[in-house]
Amino acid sequence: MVARVAVGVVAASLLLTGCSPEKTGTATPAPSETASSGSPANPDVPKVATALDVSKYVSKPCDVVPSSVLSSLRFTDPGDVQSQDNGLGASGPGCSWRISGEGVSMQVIIGTGNRDRGLGGLAGLYTAHESGQFPFLEPAPEVQGYPAIYVDKRDRRPIGNCVLDVGVADDLAINVYAGGYEGADDSCAAAQQVAGSIITTLKGA
Repeated sequence: MVARVAVGVVAASLLLTGCSPEKTGTATPAPSETASSGSPANPDVPKVATALDVSKYVSKPCDVVPSSVLSSLRFTDPGDVQSQDNGLGASGPGCSWRISGEGVSMQVIIGTGNRDRGLGGLAGLYTAHESGQFPFLEPAPEVQGYPAIYVDKRDRRPIGNCVLDVGVADDLAINVYAGGYEGADDSCAAAQQVAGSIITTLKGA
């Protein structure tokens, strides 16, 4: 995840083992008996009615957010790509943007790494929440009909850091982190705007 001046997004660097306020990336759940034992699905986890295909953007995650949307949020420099690997990109490929000199950042993570490890989608985040990895989890407004949650180690929205995960398939979520803003309203509005543009892109609109 990204902290106010220092960072970039929600834990692309972390496998749902937790989010670091000093790192960039997407929340990545750590394997647990609960996740791997084949226990019944959590009825609280919202289902995705129509899955979206992210394969086109796995190799070019920066392209999933239209440049016009980034420009409207004052992100004019090219994004920094985080490829999926066994380290910082374990949760999946991502891209981060910064506004130079302001400590404001935006990051997107496509959670294919979590999915491939059997910890993907909103279900993986709910499991991580129940195990205490992410003590803060709250339903968020749907993004163009797709379920979403706010999730973090603690609720950092009041200090301008908003972590939003949107389920694009039952086993796949896209993480959007907006950091370094003034408060909850502007940070989450920015995250919601980027998330909405991603859904539009994936729908092919």
